[in-house]
Amino acid sequence: MEASDVHILSAGTALPGDPLDNAGLARHFGMDPVWEQWVDAFVGTRARHLSVDLATGKLRSSLADLSTEAAARALDAAGLGPGDVDLLVLGTATPDQLMPATVNLVADRLGINGVPTYQLQSGCAGAFQALEVGRKLLLAGEERTALVIGGELCSRHFDPDVDLAKLDSAELVNFVLFGDGAGAAVLSTEPAPGTPVIRRVLNRLTGLDRAPGQIVEWTGALDRDATDRAYIKEDYKAIEQSVPVMSREIAEELLGDLGWEPTDVDYLLPPQLSGRMTQRIVESLGMPTAEEVSLVDRIANTGNAMPFFQLERTLPQLAEGDRVLGVSVESSKWLKAGFVLEVV
Repeated sequence: MEASDVHILSAGTALPGDPLDNAGLARHFGMDPVWEQWVDAFVGTRARHLSVDLATGKLRSSLADLSTEAAARALDAAGLGPGDVDLLVLGTATPDQLMPATVNLVADRLGINGVPTYQLQSGCAGAFQALEVGRKLLLAGEERTALVIGGELCSRHFDPDVDLAKLDSAELVNFVLFGDGAGAAVLSTEPAPGTPVIRRVLNRLTGLDRAPGQIVEWTGALDRDATDRAYIKEDYKAIEQSVPVMSREIAEELLGDLGWEPTDVDYLLPPQLSGRMTQRIVESLGMPTAEEVSLVDRIANTGNAMPFFQLERTLPQLAEGDRVLGVSVESSKWLKAGFVLEVV
């Protein structure tokens, strides 16, 4: 028997280590204090959490570590255990290894077995893709409960010994924008009081004939010592131009599908690229009555983890009739993503 609605019962998150502020980042990389002031003024991201210990170059936590912690917190908040999970979905751009899939390592650590598992390779849209896969499988099948996870280990791709002063802007900006983290949500076809229904999820590729806005390279035995390319780079100017426009398009489409006006939105979960960029996006969306839920200035851009941090902050505040709009843009090949929730 097919279900009619899928509810988000809970969310949980995890961050590695202590926050690293811009002053600490500047000290480690030997950057001038003016650089720190530039980050504060023009990027607007004050701190981030990194799995890599910059002093030693050692990895303190893996994506599986963070995802397991976040998932356990989400299950606990829902009053459920590993035995209640019918399917598991993970969205990430930075899995721990090619094989085994990180989602299966997480399942093993949680004690989950005998259920379908899925891992989706994507940037900031991956969390929305994971939500949509979990939602559609619950609507179509006999499963009742899905555990959906998103997370990133961006710092794995940074060289803690690099001379930042010698990097071009496409490489340098990544050291400022990104942090590590993981988040999870429990989806269910069985409603609980005060939990929102997922009304819509949008996932759409729009990058035909467009150059990528961000590239993160794999490294293998044949190319890990290559010196003719950067392993992570970002076209920040293209992102500045495109993301606010795409965000408006996402909001207009999702609200239009439901016949809602911008003033019908009670909580806005905007893209979390950087503190300053998020401000621009929120202003362009024109939803003055919606409460903005943003954390990027405190934990930086955590990619696929971020929507779960926003949900964790929002879910306890929701009351009957409240409506939530989440928006994200993935610049790697220009993907639109979003969701709409409503408490009924």
